[in-house]
Amino acid sequence: MFPPPADLIPHRPPFLFVDAIVSENDDTLVARRLWRADEPFYQGHYPGAPITPGVLLCEALFQTGALYMTRKMPQIAGALPILARIENVRFRAPVFPGETTFIEARKKETVGAFVLMSGSIRNAKNERVLSADFAVTIRPKS
Repeated sequence: MFPPPADLIPHRPPFLFVDAIVSENDDTLVARRLWRADEPFYQGHYPGAPITPGVLLCEALFQTGALYMTRKMPQIAGALPILARIENVRFRAPVFPGETTFIEARKKETVGAFVLMSGSIRNAKNERVLSADFAVTIRPKS
């Protein structure tokens, strides 16, 4: 059993976009998110035909990367994971209210204070929704 995401990263509702950790290994962490139909952003993002905003899908991926870092780098406990770079974002399919997605963040390498990562989001049919490369660094809380 994995700890709840809110125990590991500083994000809180309504800006916590990871519901649970599903699996992990040395280089990868997979999380899950149910995009609930009652979330307020759906009211204004294509009213009558809502889809999940791409920027929130990206945020779910970045939060999964932060979860990976806190699970694999215990020395950073209490620090703030900060997004440092985003590259090669590709949106492949929309995510609709009520869908569950699986979010995978993979560590590529560490360069100085930066952890370079790649990741993807898949829907319940295992179709790729999004892919991206990104970098995260850690900043002490102060």
